Amino acid sequence: MVPKSWQWCLGWVAWLGVLAGPAEAQQAWRAPPLISVAKAEQPIQLLRASIEGEVQAGVTQTRIELEFRNPNRRVMEGELQFPLADGQQVTGFALDIDGDLRAAVAVPKERGRQVFEQVIRQKVDPALLEQTAGNQFRLRVYPLPAGGTRRVQLTLRDAMPVRGEAWQWRLPLQFAVGAGQVRLHLQASSVPQGGTDGFRFNGRELTWQGSGRQLPAELQWQLPMQATARMQVAAYDGQQYLLAQVPVARPGARRLPGHVGLLWDASGSAVHRDRAREFALLDRYFAAMGEGEVQLTVLRDTAAPARRFVVRGGDWSALRKTLEQEPQDGASGLAGWRADPGVGEYLLFSDGLLNWGGDAQPSLSANQRLFAISSAGARTDSARLRGWAEGNRGRLLLLEGDDVAAVAAELLSMPVDVALADPVGLREVVLDRRSIGQGWLWILARSDDDTPALKLRVGEGDWQSVPLATDKADGALLAGLWAQARLQQLGTDPRRNREAMQRLSQAFSLVSEGTSLIVLDSLEDYLRFAIRPPAPMRAEYEQRFARQVADRDAARRSHLDAVAAQWKEREQWWNRRWPKDAPPKAAGPDARQRVAYAEAPAPAAAMAPPRPSMLPPPPPPPPSPPTDLAAEVADGASLDRVVVSAASANAAPAAEAAANDGALEIRLAAWVPDSEAAKRLRNGPSSTLYARYLAERAANADSSAFFLDVTDLLLAAGQKPLALRVLSNLAEMDLDNRHLLRVLGYRLMQAGEPALAVPVFEQVRVMAEDEPQSFRDLGLALEASGQAQAALQPLYEVVQREWDSRFDGVALIALDELTNLVARSRTPLDVQMIDPRLRKAMPLDLRVVLAWDSDNSDMDLWVTDPNGERAYYGNRLTRQGGQMSQDFTGGYGPEQFSLRDAKPGIYKVEANYFGSREQLVTGWATLMLRLSTHWGTPGQQDKAVTMRLSETESTVLVGEFEVR
Repeated sequence: MVPKSWQWCLGWVAWLGVLAGPAEAQQAWRAPPLISVAKAEQPIQLLRASIEGEVQAGVTQTRIELEFRNPNRRVMEGELQFPLADGQQVTGFALDIDGDLRAAVAVPKERGRQVFEQVIRQKVDPALLEQTAGNQFRLRVYPLPAGGTRRVQLTLRDAMPVRGEAWQWRLPLQFAVGAGQVRLHLQASSVPQGGTDGFRFNGRELTWQGSGRQLPAELQWQLPMQATARMQVAAYDGQQYLLAQVPVARPGARRLPGHVGLLWDASGSAVHRDRAREFALLDRYFAAMGEGEVQLTVLRDTAAPARRFVVRGGDWSALRKTLEQEPQDGASGLAGWRADPGVGEYLLFSDGLLNWGGDAQPSLSANQRLFAISSAGARTDSARLRGWAEGNRGRLLLLEGDDVAAVAAELLSMPVDVALADPVGLREVVLDRRSIGQGWLWILARSDDDTPALKLRVGEGDWQSVPLATDKADGALLAGLWAQARLQQLGTDPRRNREAMQRLSQAFSLVSEGTSLIVLDSLEDYLRFAIRPPAPMRAEYEQRFARQVADRDAARRSHLDAVAAQWKEREQWWNRRWPKDAPPKAAGPDARQRVAYAEAPAPAAAMAPPRPSMLPPPPPPPPSPPTDLAAEVADGASLDRVVVSAASANAAPAAEAAANDGALEIRLAAWVPDSEAAKRLRNGPSSTLYARYLAERAANADSSAFFLDVTDLLLAAGQKPLALRVLSNLAEMDLDNRHLLRVLGYRLMQAGEPALAVPVFEQVRVMAEDEPQSFRDLGLALEASGQAQAALQPLYEVVQREWDSRFDGVALIALDELTNLVARSRTPLDVQMIDPRLRKAMPLDLRVVLAWDSDNSDMDLWVTDPNGERAYYGNRLTRQGGQMSQDFTGGYGPEQFSLRDAKPGIYKVEANYFGSREQLVTGWATLMLRLSTHWGTPGQQDKAVTMRLSETESTVLVGEFEVR
């Protein structure tokens, strides 16, 4: 069995199988690359590996330095993905900069990704180490220079397993077998026993150098230990830390209840669990139960109604058959079930990767237990599952390797209850029960005293005091162990504890679900992104950063002034009277130019040539005298005072009456998925559509377009609950893909489920706070879900914050939506945060907004009016006053068409795919369009549609407005 403490190394080469065997048998074999790159002619080579390890207090600390060479003639970005076992922690990372290793610093995870992606656009040297899903990690390094080398260094810490009377130290070396040179330097706290020929300790130290091909598959030793309680206290950075290690009796067998609850996670990610091992565990469990009743609750995006099964003589075959037939589909909503007071204990089989719905588990009574079991390996969110289980008098059990019998023994034994006497002077105490199965309990805490008293009771035993060890302890080690354990404790509820986890991770440079480690090239980069650098650069950083903060405040005020000026210009446009008659055939240069716009061919939908040079639109007619409403707002009136007036602005006075005083209607063009899978699924009765989808699911599990198509088909068939289940699979596909989550949120909004869309957009906002669309999407979802006051803050953030230049123009669109929200709210909203210059509501007859899901892509909104004139990026102002917003060429949008007074007739709305410089997340470009009539009035009507375009299908008719 692969030892837990070094499974991450095997993860790098797992796709090649086990690399054991004598060195002679490997002579003809070429080692695989550890680091992958896209479109590389030759694989990245591992030149050198250096491994340094030491043991203290039953804890291994290992530092690995790897030197890679890029043999290609192109600069590359390298990516290394690896899993860690439960309890392991990355505690350091460094990258060579100008020949020296520069230590990484901890940053919020989303900030790390944002900075990394911005910096590599400038072709300088960043590196990022982040946790992805469960206990999986990803290292990204840029650049790997053409024909050059880079060095990276990783530091890991892990508690050693106990076997009998000895610590077990195992060191797999497969990852370094392809290195030309390898150096080992290991130190132990006592004289190790055992080892491999040629790799034995000289006292407490081992030093070795040679070729990677000379390495064995694994080195292993035993370190003698004494089974006595001991407590260590040491200072680090002005604070005392405590570590107590207490031997405990191994738990004895327990009597199983006659009524148990089985919580079975059948979400899409369940395909990564090993059901054979889980069934083998249940065989042993029900054999021990003998007679009883099982209440089964299947968990996906929603919890299915409970079903009851009877176990007779350990026979659970009916239940097993049901579990075997349960489809693995949908997102992981693990908190939507209800506890039954008649159930004695619950068994939760899941990977713990909660990504749907709420996260508050049902409360169990004092006589109920919850055991969590996972066979998903590194894909398990062990912190969450452990917290749920231990918080309900149970424990987490990890099914790994061939250890089913050992795990069954733990499941069938009585969990150990531990009580601490009032820990005077101890703060943030963590009880680490992970080693109880091996006979040890760990206690970690901050201490106000260097000689604290610690008393505890295990089970029904007597109270015992833990003696203070006399040997000198390592303060940095104790502090790091406490931080690691505390991080695991907070990880039980990562959403609620997000800020605390980030503060802790940043203070101790730990990689976690919410924090990454980053290395930047220069002090200017650290200053630009407000990231505190490593110690050697810190003094200069602090001096320059103080000046920078003042400059940024001034820049923010200047930005808000610019937005206010642009908003005033929009108000002038809104107050003008525009001609509603047919355009003249020939009457001066302005008219000729308008005719030229109307008759110009549509812009080409290709990226190769630049956009055609367009003549600027002529100056608009002079503004008409302001209405009473305009004068009222100009005098500083708040939106609360103009709600009624704004709603009726197009009805009075007579001089300002809208050209349209009849009905406005929206008609959406039918959009039908035309993928091959969608065509097949349409050919059959709707009653079997979901079953036919399941038959094709495995072959399309990595295709988001497939799930989107099936969602459309199920919605069209009136099967909304199943449609939402299929759609929720997008939350399972890539937990760190904000583009995919955006599409999911948009489709939930279109399906009329804004309450489900809000947490999705909240996650996107956290992941991409450098993109204004993240805040805008969240604000609109909050508004649609009835949370108008909460929606103001994210929408106003879009307005007042200065964004990257590729997002110019988004502030005015968000401001339109913010003022509309305030004007139409049925209850007065608190608008004190909003600059008084930006509170003008401007209702419209027609409004269209286009957004899309892919970065570095250019989509265009086209609206053709009854005059035959098209509003688009080259004609942003039509004869009758139709206004197109600024063109977004770098991704996401939105683009907006506005018309205050709509002339009667047909308005055709189209979307054009101009081109992309990015591989699209769905294989297509997903477009989201919202069409509104009577925008900003009580009669506002909205219709939304989501559709996809490919480069070969460059233009699509979205729908029409008919103005009577």
